[in-house]
Amino acid sequence: MREIVLDTETTGLDPLTGDRILEIAAVEIVNQTPTGAHYHVLINPERDVPEGAVKVHGHTAESLKDEPVFARVVDEFLAFIGNDRLVIHNADFDVGFLNAELKRAGREPISKDRVLDTLALARKKHPGASNSLDALCDRYRIDRSKRVRHGALLDSELLVEIYVELSGGRQRSFTLAAPTRISGGKAVLARKLERPSPLAPRLDEADQSQHRAHLAKYGDAAIWRKYGYLG
Repeated sequence: MREIVLDTETTGLDPLTGDRILEIAAVEIVNQTPTGAHYHVLINPERDVPEGAVKVHGHTAESLKDEPVFARVVDEFLAFIGNDRLVIHNADFDVGFLNAELKRAGREPISKDRVLDTLALARKKHPGASNSLDALCDRYRIDRSKRVRHGALLDSELLVEIYVELSGGRQRSFTLAAPTRISGGKAVLARKLERPSPLAPRLDEADQSQHRAHLAKYGDAAIWRKYGYLG
């Protein structure tokens, strides 16, 4: 199943009082594994950025003045997220800002029924505990050392790992694909475990002789021969 793990950075806390989005990141996952595809853009918020917000994410009005406005990136953003489920931490905040920008651009809002809020999941799983992104990273031993400031892309990548843990952790699946694990928000090949010494054969000579006699009835077309089993 395709899902989009999403985060935003803004000029403040309330889109109804004029605060705007200045950064969007969205990471594609399929069956809770990152595919490597992501969308990330800085946006000119078309207003000042208060000092309090600058301390959170580091973006100033001056540093963003040459970035595109939301109306210029809305089509590529909507194309990337498609109609798939959005996974967001404290979803009411981000969706409120996104819908304010979409309304301003004359687009349909994001409906709540396509959004999964990981903050709600965390509160249900860890009632009474701190469930901020930092606290969840510490709880699940996810490396957050690069998170000196809030950043939409890094926070989305961390949220991928948190989401997997909140969903019960990565489970083994019955698949012929190479095993993977999550490291730094990316799927990497897991080391294949080798048995130190092979198991002793369980078939004695009489069993093998009977099997060879059975294979002789099918000639060279027997499928067992293709895989080198006894003959």
